[in-house]
Amino acid sequence: MAQKGDQLDQETISCSICLDLLKDPVTIPCGHSYCMSCIKNFWDGEDEKKIHSCPQCRQAFTPRPVLKKNTMLAALVEQLNKNGLQAAPADHCYAGLEDVACDVCTGRKLKAFKSCLTCSASYCENHLQPHFESTKLKKHKLVEPSDKLQENICSRHDEVMKMFCRTDKKCICYLCPVDEHKGHDTVSAAAERTERQRDLEVRRKNIQQRIQDREKDVKLLQQEVEGVSCSADKAVEHSEKIFTELISLLQKRSSDVEQQIRSKQETEVSRVKELEEKLQQEITELKKKDAELKQLSDTEDHTQFLRNYPSLSRVCAPTDSSSIIIRPLRYFEDVTAAVSELRDKLQDMLRDEWTNISLTLTEVDVLLSEPEPKTRAGLLKHSYEITLDPTTAHKWLLLSEDRKKAELTNQEQPYLRHPARFSLWRQVLSRYILTGRHYWEVEWRGGREGGVHVAVTYKSISRSGWSNESQFGQNDKSWSLFCGPNGYEFWFKGICTPISGPRSSRVGVYLDHTAGILSFYSVSKSMTLLHRVQTTFTRPLCAGLGFDAGVSAELCKLT
Repeated sequence: MAQKGDQLDQETISCSICLDLLKDPVTIPCGHSYCMSCIKNFWDGEDEKKIHSCPQCRQAFTPRPVLKKNTMLAALVEQLNKNGLQAAPADHCYAGLEDVACDVCTGRKLKAFKSCLTCSASYCENHLQPHFESTKLKKHKLVEPSDKLQENICSRHDEVMKMFCRTDKKCICYLCPVDEHKGHDTVSAAAERTERQRDLEVRRKNIQQRIQDREKDVKLLQQEVEGVSCSADKAVEHSEKIFTELISLLQKRSSDVEQQIRSKQETEVSRVKELEEKLQQEITELKKKDAELKQLSDTEDHTQFLRNYPSLSRVCAPTDSSSIIIRPLRYFEDVTAAVSELRDKLQDMLRDEWTNISLTLTEVDVLLSEPEPKTRAGLLKHSYEITLDPTTAHKWLLLSEDRKKAELTNQEQPYLRHPARFSLWRQVLSRYILTGRHYWEVEWRGGREGGVHVAVTYKSISRSGWSNESQFGQNDKSWSLFCGPNGYEFWFKGICTPISGPRSSRVGVYLDHTAGILSFYSVSKSMTLLHRVQTTFTRPLCAGLGFDAGVSAELCKLT
């Protein structure tokens, strides 16, 4: 309890301006006491107004009161100093560079506890007390400490800006409508705040809705990342399994070939050695017979000669050696050549298929597709050089050396048999599959009756027979724009859709496989969209060309 009393004494004899123990204390007419130097400095700042007030209760005095030392307070302060008591606040209560300082404190200022919008000043906790005690000051608007209070003062009239000019869209004081803003649409700042607050709430709701939408999008993207990672892991696992199976198959075939070669080697070597042994045995017998005949030939007894000659003259039957044919030595070289041919075919196939795999990997598209280009410059950003696959070309189609041009002829071409070749329809496919976004152009030339089909198709389209399953546009595996002397026709599932548009010998094709977009354009000095397909492509596609009599088509080089 004694400690509490000491604390009360310290607060009683502290200066509310500097918050230290009173130095040369003086008491002004309202009864409040201050350090003589503190109140002098405070009133010096009010001399221009010729009205001097109390920093705590705001009571005004005219004229400026004469200050006299309060001897009783001075004695009390001296006694407290002898007891070692101090009323100075802790360091953490003082205002730093980033803090809002009390406007009333002199010397080292304390942190502001509140700012008053009415007074346009900030107060520490002690200097704020009059706002809680005075009936008039209680009506003032207190806010969190702010160092921008001066912005609320009209620079023209030095008054608090409590009004709003809707004409100029700025805050003004109550004197501004008299001169600078005369005749303008003005309202109180509170009324404008109420209206703006409603608009702010609407904006906040919109922002909050956008936040929710974006959070949903982020969640979808996170799911997409998870899906991509899961799909990639499965693809790697499946690819490793497939390649392991291929390697195992090749190793097995290698082992089979080695086993067959060794088996054949053993058989042939056995046959040769068997014949060799017979021949060696025959040689031995012939040498023995030759020795006996020589001995008979050397005898001088004619009777013995004639008696033994019949038995010695008989010779064993010769071993059949007709299988021994003198020829160039080629034992297993043909097998080596066959294996080499297999290697070359596998290399060609792997190279072609690897290109397809690489293209497929390149075109993996996770995010939403780009907008469809609207200009030729935009389309050319996706230009793709297409070459034709000679293994698919009909035997009456002549391909150029660079595989960019095809022409229908009356002479059958010397193509080798191939299961990928179109047997009856005069058609040809591109060499590589198409995924992702691609753009290409076809320049065609035809007679009065001929035309060309500019198509895209799944690679699985049938290649044989006259059925609709193998003709562009007559099934659900291909989409075809027919360019003829009488105009354009679009074909899908055997349904013909007449197309109107400017005639041109050049046709552009835009494919966005991911978005399921296929567009055909007439290309001349300007570009015109002829037909657009929106669908879902389930497999990679190939470009295709189909021909009528007397027609040629060339895949253009785009720059």
